[in-house]
Amino acid sequence: MSQIEGVYREVIEKSEWVAIATAGPDGPHLAGCWTSYALKLGIENDEIIFPAGSYEKTAENLRHDPRVQLLFATGAVARASGQGQGCTVTGTGTLETSGPRADKAKAQFPWARGALVIKVTGLRTHLS
Repeated sequence: MSQIEGVYREVIEKSEWVAIATAGPDGPHLAGCWTSYALKLGIENDEIIFPAGSYEKTAENLRHDPRVQLLFATGAVARASGQGQGCTVTGTGTLETSGPRADKAKAQFPWARGALVIKVTGLRTHLS
């Protein structure tokens, strides 16, 4: 059973963009991507896949520390005390430049050099 269900899936699907955080020797690093790109490649089996354009610093950081956090947010999801919700996805990431996921990313996004694959290990919402 996937962790990415209910409010988490709703927030992700209605989010316009995602912030991707990694850590390296120089400290935290942020990258971003359009959520629609991940939806096009698929979110299943507790994996979120993004097409990887450059992402040089992200890839470098993941080689030393595979931990990653994603931040999705949208005003289109209701919560108990109002409108708008965000969620943090915690996981581990790899940048794949060959193999089936990289091939799929390159086929759908000709500018991609591969796929940024996030294996989800945890989820939490931000607003109650």
